[in-house]
Amino acid sequence: MRILVTGGAGFIGSHCTLDLLKGGHDVLSVDNHSNSSPESLRRVAKLAAREAEAVEGDIRDRAHLLSLFRRFTPDAVIHFAGLKAVGESVEKPLEYFDNNLVGTNMLLSVMRETACRNLVFSSSATVYGTPEKNPIPEDHPRGALNPYGRTKLVIEDMCRDLAGSEAGWHIALLRYFNPVGAHESGEIGEDPRGTPNNLMPYVMQTAVGRRPHVNVFGTDYATPDGTGVRDYIHVVDLAAAHVAALERLDSFEGAEAVNLGTGRGYSVLEVLAAASKAAGKDIPFKLRPRRAGDAAAAVADPSLAKTRLGWTAKRGLGDICADHWRWQERNPAGYGA
Repeated sequence: MRILVTGGAGFIGSHCTLDLLKGGHDVLSVDNHSNSSPESLRRVAKLAAREAEAVEGDIRDRAHLLSLFRRFTPDAVIHFAGLKAVGESVEKPLEYFDNNLVGTNMLLSVMRETACRNLVFSSSATVYGTPEKNPIPEDHPRGALNPYGRTKLVIEDMCRDLAGSEAGWHIALLRYFNPVGAHESGEIGEDPRGTPNNLMPYVMQTAVGRRPHVNVFGTDYATPDGTGVRDYIHVVDLAAAHVAALERLDSFEGAEAVNLGTGRGYSVLEVLAAASKAAGKDIPFKLRPRRAGDAAAAVADPSLAKTRLGWTAKRGLGDICADHWRWQERNPAGYGA
């Protein structure tokens, strides 16, 4: 197939592009590089022994986007492009609404105009708000706790409303839990701009000496060791889930949501212990008070993904930490090394 990937140079986008190329698909990546590097796709090309066409551009530029669709004529779109930092979204809500909501509206508009109605969307478990129960099924009540999560929730509704307005749309809303890890080659991985907003890249940057210590926020939760528990999914497993969704899109009527997780939660202290083992050194950390809005635990019910996509996660925390450390050790400054 011919697949247009928005945000294809990013963390998840680059791993997914690699899988698509290795699977024989033709890929056009559109990325404005606001939180990514063109180097990622150069490395993807070496790993795949094939190149994706890479275009620098912003999906809010409708004329440019439309010209790409008319030239490339994609069979489907995988939509990763968007701002994704919870804390930053609280500080800059209008930027998040503009980038994520306006950008997606533009993308959907161009897809409709060019009769491309197959979409895999990068949603998030943040749409569940504070979990009422664990593991979390897809029919759990939704509720965003911050502007970032609200953009994901609204985009899901945009997709449902669009699919309900006319026949022929096939949309998979993939709700990620916590994407982590790196490709086993150590060639591509997560390279956040500035200070990492997520635990694993912060832990590994601390291990490699870029950060003095890890802050552990909250030690009195109702969890086995008192620290927050999350469902961590290896990025390679996550990429495989997108390919599986793409290959089964014809069975999606309208817009349907599917959780992507392992069904197994790990605490912050468990992650630190596993990361320390992978790095062969103790990673320093400091215990801090809870942060507002953090849930005690968030773990996926992944059963629907097995049924609908024929997919289950294969890699555990040990694999995640080993692969992430290999990436970080070989690329201590990320793609800028």
